[in-house]
This record gives sequence, structure tokens and C-alpha cells, in this order.
Amino acid sequence: MMILVLGGTGKTGRRIADRLTSLGLPVRIGSRSAGPAFDWQDRGTWQAALDGVTAVYLSYYPDLAFPGAHDDIEAFTELAVRSGVRKLVLLSGRGEPAAAASERVVRESGAQWTVLRCSWFMQNFSEDFLQGAVLDGVIALPAADVPEPFLDVEDIADVAVAALTEEGHANRLYELTGPRLLTFADVAEELSEIVGRPITFVRVTPEEYVGAAVAHGVPRETAEGLGHLFTDILDGRNASVTDGVRAALGRPARDFTDFARSSAHVWKR
Repeated sequence: MMILVLGGTGKTGRRIADRLTSLGLPVRIGSRSAGPAFDWQDRGTWQAALDGVTAVYLSYYPDLAFPGAHDDIEAFTELAVRSGVRKLVLLSGRGEPAAAASERVVRESGAQWTVLRCSWFMQNFSEDFLQGAVLDGVIALPAADVPEPFLDVEDIADVAVAALTEEGHANRLYELTGPRLLTFADVAEELSEIVGRPITFVRVTPEEYVGAAVAHGVPRETAEGLGHLFTDILDGRNASVTDGVRAALGRPARDFTDFARSSAHVWKR
């Protein structure tokens, strides 16, 4: 059983690949730097990455809500099933209509499927995306004052590995959240207490956010897409918790405080 982990060097993918490798399972990393290389923007790389593969962890960069994602997922899924893939585990976004369209593609593919519909990652604060903001002491985002059930990526990885390797997860949709709701201001307050210095949340306009992101080297299209996620998706529609992690793993989801305490070293200057 060869398992292809798309985004295998990213937040969820590298954790999944490490877990699968520790189980002694053959893993192929799907990334531009891997061999064979995989690039969502170059469909000519897809077939080589799929050769001999029977299961795929399917994550899309930068997000299923971005333009072109549905077409890519549709084309890749069709090629994967035609190439012999029998199991697909899709990383999806909670409350994203565009992501739901890609979910339908996977569910109707003819392969066994599992959908992981996830809330906002806790690790966005500790790895690349907002790590610098936390270090600087100011989290500036175009997000409303609404709560989000932040989810630990370690929980996502555990559920994904279970879906890829165990019985009982076929044709299931798991809506995954953390155990409690926090606003970005709440997050800043918790981080301040744990790190031992002031960290504040500042709400900015979408235009201010995009401008700052572009100034820091983020491509404009990506920055605008992220701005859309903040302003449209973080509108309160996801302000509820689920028992998806428990349903999949038989244990509760990890709390934000536990994540922050274990990650405190990355925010120390």
C-alpha cells in the first residue's frame, strides 16, 4: 500500500507522513521538492506522483476556497481513481462553500473517501503564517470579533492517519474543531499570559491586511484570497464546537492552552 501525502512538507502533511513512516508504511511525499515532484500548478507532474499509489491524503495549496481549486481537485481525483487509487482522505475547510464543492467531487469519485472538514489551525500562530506577528506582539487581521473553535493540527494528523490505515472511516465526513470557542482577542490574551509579554489583536481593514501582506512578500492573489477567508468565512458561521475528533479517535480534541504551553518556546525572543 503506497500512500501519497500531498502537501507532505506542510503543516498537516509532514505530520501525517511522519506518522505513516513510523508505522512502517511506504509513503510518497507530494511536493515540488520531492522526487517525483508534484505541483498543483503543473498537471504534468501528477501522473508520476500517482504511479503505484493506492491511497492519497488530498490537501490543496493554498486553500480549497481559492479560484481554480475545484477544477484541479476534479481533474486530480479523476486521474487518481483511473490510476488505481482506492482511498481518498480530503482536507477541507469548515464553512467554505467552495470547499464543499470539492468535497462532492471526492464523495462521488467511486473510491472510498473520508472528508476532514476543519476549523482554523492553532499552528497558524506558531508556524510561519502568524508566528512573526506573535513575536512582534501585534496580531493584525481583518477578522470580526467572533469566536472560532481553533483546532490542533496534531489532531488532524491523527484522524487522517486513522482514516488512511484503519477500518471504520470509509465514506465518513468528520467535522473537526477544538473543544472551545476563542476570539482572536482571546487568543492574544492567552498567548500574553503564557509567553509573559503583551500580545494584542488589532482589527484592520481587508485593504490594510492585503497591503501589509504584499509588502512582506506574499503574492497579491494569495493575500487577497486570505483576506476573503477572514472577512467572509470568519463571520460567525463556525462559532460552534463539534465532537468530530472524539468520533474519529475516541478521545477529546486538544485545548488551545495545552497547545500554547507546548509551543511557547517558538515565541521566545
